[in-house]
Amino acid sequence: MTDASANFTPEEEASLRAAFAAGAVATCPRCTVTMHHKAIGGGSFGLGYQRRREWLLCPKCRRSVL
Repeated sequence: MTDASANFTPEEEASLRAAFAAGAVATCPRCTVTMHHKAIGGGSFGLGYQRRREWLLCPKCRRSVL
């Protein structure tokens, strides 16, 4: 996957983030498979805050979005 179709479009990313934030099951818009999610935590390293993000991964086509 090296061409532009290897990535989600900005609209697809926004819809995935919105679905996950709303508590719905995030489904890959390309292959309609339920996406896995992985919590990603980052240390503050003196920044005064800790960043928390969720990584959504499609087990079929291997596309992902943070």
